Amino acid sequence: MDVTLLATIGLIALALLFDYTNGFHDSANSIATVVATRVLKPRWAVLWAAGWNFVAFFFVGTAVADTIGQTVHSRYFGLAVVFAALLGALTWNFASWHLGLPTSSSHALVGGLVGAGLTAGGLGAIKPESVEKTALFILVSPIAGLVLGGTVMLALRGLLRRAEVEPTERRFRFLQLLSSAAVSVAHGGNDAQKTMGVIAALLVATGHLAAGPGGSLPIPTWVAIVAYLAIAAGTLSGGWRIVRTMGEGITKLRPVSGFASETAAAVSIFGSTALGAPVSTTHTVAGSITGVGTTKRGAPVNWTVLGRLAIAWIVTMPAAAAVVCVVYLISTKLPPPAAVAVMAVLLVVLLGALVVALRRAPRAHDVDPGRREVRMGLRPGAGSVIDARGVPASREVIERGGDLDGAEAAARAESGSVTW
Repeated sequence: MDVTLLATIGLIALALLFDYTNGFHDSANSIATVVATRVLKPRWAVLWAAGWNFVAFFFVGTAVADTIGQTVHSRYFGLAVVFAALLGALTWNFASWHLGLPTSSSHALVGGLVGAGLTAGGLGAIKPESVEKTALFILVSPIAGLVLGGTVMLALRGLLRRAEVEPTERRFRFLQLLSSAAVSVAHGGNDAQKTMGVIAALLVATGHLAAGPGGSLPIPTWVAIVAYLAIAAGTLSGGWRIVRTMGEGITKLRPVSGFASETAAAVSIFGSTALGAPVSTTHTVAGSITGVGTTKRGAPVNWTVLGRLAIAWIVTMPAAAAVVCVVYLISTKLPPPAAVAVMAVLLVVLLGALVVALRRAPRAHDVDPGRREVRMGLRPGAGSVIDARGVPASREVIERGGDLDGAEAAARAESGSVTW
């Protein structure tokens, strides 16, 4: 077995490891709302999401894989570029997950590819169309999610303004299973393709696969299957630290609002996938949750949390690119024995840190809202009516169809007239 083939197999394994980290890093996108609204227990939620991640294999094409695979021109898409890009993206994924920041695995990978390509061949190594499409959707995806989330929520509030609360909540708990499944299919369909694109481009660059007409990337069936299996396995492991940020940190959710945010996110992601855009599911879901929150005066958006997320989103691509530049220079400029030793140490450190972090990370029971559930007042079309302090509305306020302001909520809570 020649060295190139061995290196190719090793890089495919590294790409699948990235795919796995993508799954556990982004599992919050699919399960945060159903966990926050108590539709599913956390462990059942990840099983549900992982299964639908893999189902995407049967429905979604490969346009996103082609976009990712052509970020760097084929003549520069060598072993060193792929290794540096994947290692940089993995490092950023781990760091942001450890900090509980729902950043974009997609943009970490694209930033890694751009950084490696620029270091290898300058601007001439980068295909502008692919990078421009990705950069554009950094802005488009959260805005689309926000607008659609707010629109869907307003439409539901109008349609359900006279509906009885308890039956409505029960129906939307079921409907939220469907909307969560749609987000999971969209997540698997868009994100697994990114790994597929890297593997296919690597196989073409090493002569193990022939490029298609016009330089397009054919995706072998086995590549698609292992990519979907890897992301589903990552989702199954659960990114519990980020689930708390997405499901509880941005705004308060109930089944109606959870359904609205998931439906908006799924529509946005499916649309982006159809356009071949490697969109960030994290950005889109966070945007849709924010859009829902902006329509609910009783459960406002925590803009501080969203601001932290926005900063993390902005720095993802340049941070990943910077890490990749260093990795590429080490792997190509040092004498081969020294480069291999340094890279081996980096991989061992990264894997060791990942294992330790997984052992110390929050578990499913740590993010189960059912362990601290409070009975809240409800209003048709809006779910729970609460103010910024988390105080439920009284029955009198619900009956007259109004929201509580902070002072009135606090007064009623102290007088004992709040419905718990």
